[in-house]
Amino acid sequence: MSSSSAASATPASAPGDSAAPANPRSRVITASLVGTTIEFYDFYVYATAAVLVFPILFFPTGNETTSLLSSFAVFGAAMVARPIGAVIFGHFGDRFGRKATLVASLLTMGIATFLIGCLPTYNDIGWWAAFLLLLLRLFQGFALGGEWSGAALVATENAPKGKRAWYGTFPQLGAPIGFIIANTVFLVINFALPHPDGPAQRSEAFLTWGWRVPFLFSAVMVIIGLWVRLKLVESETFTKAEQTGAIRKFPLGEVIRSNWKNLILGTFIMLATYVLFYLMTSFTLSYGTKPTVEGAQKVADAAGTAFDPSTYVAGLGFGYTDFVIMQIIGVIFFGIFTLLSGPVADTIGRRKLLIWVTAAIGVFGLLFNVFLMPQPDPKFTGALVQAFLVFGFMLMGATFGPMGAVLPELFPTNVRYTGSAISYNVSSILGAALAPLVAVALWAAAGGQPWLVGLYLSGSAVLTLIALALSKETKDVDYDTNIGLGETGSL
Repeated sequence: MSSSSAASATPASAPGDSAAPANPRSRVITASLVGTTIEFYDFYVYATAAVLVFPILFFPTGNETTSLLSSFAVFGAAMVARPIGAVIFGHFGDRFGRKATLVASLLTMGIATFLIGCLPTYNDIGWWAAFLLLLLRLFQGFALGGEWSGAALVATENAPKGKRAWYGTFPQLGAPIGFIIANTVFLVINFALPHPDGPAQRSEAFLTWGWRVPFLFSAVMVIIGLWVRLKLVESETFTKAEQTGAIRKFPLGEVIRSNWKNLILGTFIMLATYVLFYLMTSFTLSYGTKPTVEGAQKVADAAGTAFDPSTYVAGLGFGYTDFVIMQIIGVIFFGIFTLLSGPVADTIGRRKLLIWVTAAIGVFGLLFNVFLMPQPDPKFTGALVQAFLVFGFMLMGATFGPMGAVLPELFPTNVRYTGSAISYNVSSILGAALAPLVAVALWAAAGGQPWLVGLYLSGSAVLTLIALALSKETKDVDYDTNIGLGETGSL
């Protein structure tokens, strides 16, 4: 406490110390990292269940593809709620400060996730189960709409001079860590339960109650996150905006009136990142674990049911456990490259780094059939898929890491929460909400081949490159002077 008090007495104009010395670096890093880790854990738990559990327990349509599409539609519905959360949490974050807003978003997300773990299924209450799942999913999206931007602002508004992109990678690091924790919890549960049909198959116990445990476990993580965030104090950047009368009564109106161009550019700068992210997590899990034609034929023969290979949309036939382990290996590279991207962006600039990485994403999309088609040797198929996951997640880290600095830097302090949140979350509709649905439809349209899905990724990269070409470098934006004009008022 004494160090914080001493630091707060430092003049605001002191070089490198103008960004909230009252918050020690360890507290800033922990609060931004822990919160987003928990938020993304909750989100990934749902994403995994959307592939493995919900098509069976909540959307029993009788057709596997239709059930999966229905599950992904509810998954994508949360993205529609995210911009609403961005506007509401952004309003309060720009009007009254970042701390309380971050606490509220985390609490909302945690409660919604816990309640999903308590839901009855279709067999219990019919389609009401799907409706309640949709409702809680909307609350998840609403909360995440306010979470990311607040965490990014806590990190970047408290960053030392010249290290804003590096500090901005810490809330981004919550994505790979949350993914690893969520899927590790699922794996542990899956391993612990009996598997009468073999360890690669989902057990009846897992479908009956095992899937609920990761959702209920989120309550423990939320308590930890709340404890850390309640220790934060407001950044000096936000305090200066208050003291100079720059706080606006209606931040949304101000950001649309004065920063509409950056809202659009920020949305499309984020687009390729979102599409890549959800293809590498949700789509690959669906495609990788869907049985091959031969595997589906064996299952049908064993069950004595008819099977038409001409209408079957095949996958690679990996067991769930094997494929998730492969994903976790790839996500380790996601985390490494997220951290590495920060110092690089601080050195050469955010725009230059993102242009190169986005171009690489476009090329990567053209190679889906090279990596993701089944080969005569199953080991060779596994090696290609693992390489695909590693390359894809490396690119994901390199593009996702700088976003923690880029989007906030597009906006002045008095509308920074609202502006960055809207850009980030509107992009989630165009990218994340549509990506799983579009990918499954393109996968089916190509007869089980993934090349159209890759082309979709390349197209999104082109749109992001155009946005980057039209934007300016934000590396040297000064938070001390980029406060924004306005007047303090009450709601």
